[in-house]
Order: sequence, then structure tokens, then C-alpha cells
Amino acid sequence: MTSDESLDAAFSALAHPARRAILQRLAQGTATVNTLAEPFEMSLPAVSKHIRVLEKAGLIQREKDAQFRRCTLDVGPIAAIADWTETYRPIWDTRFDTMSKLLTELKDQ
Repeated sequence: MTSDESLDAAFSALAHPARRAILQRLAQGTATVNTLAEPFEMSLPAVSKHIRVLEKAGLIQREKDAQFRRCTLDVGPIAAIADWTETYRPIWDTRFDTMSKLLTELKDQ
């Protein structure tokens, strides 16, 4: 998968609030699929589907441990997203500075 394809897959996976919540939980440490499914009002197969999307995007790794499936966060793609967004920081900084100046001028009038 190319860098652009990896970013596309990661952003697509992050588009759903349940998947973001799963990643947020995994940021605290490894968890089983059942543990990840607990806070959601959806079926276990539906949660498993979300987990497969995250796994396909490379955001998590899943391994079988006896009868349990453990999931672990993979920070590599998240770091790639952070790097990609960082390239746009100068643009955002310039726009925020401009907006701040305009707001200050409006306030002073």
C-alpha cells in the first residue's frame, strides 16, 4: 500500500465515531474484542466489523490468544497522519494570525 493509500484508509477508518472510540480505548492498552464491544449498543458482529476496518487500515493489530482475540493499537499510521497534518501547520498558523489581527481590530473599533 502506498503512503497515500495508507492515509486514505486511515482517514476513512477514522470517519466513524465507534472506530474512533475503539482507538481511544486501545490507547489505554490491549483489549479483547468483547471488552471493546461493551460500551456500544450494537451487536458483537457489528463491533467486529469496525475492528476489521481498523485492522485493514493498519491502525490496530489483532492476535488470537486461546479463545480470546486481543487488539492492540498500532501508532505507525497515527504518526503518519500527524506528519501529514503537520505539513499544513504554516498555512493554519498564518490564517489564525490573520484572523486574530482582524478580531483585535474589530474589538478596538
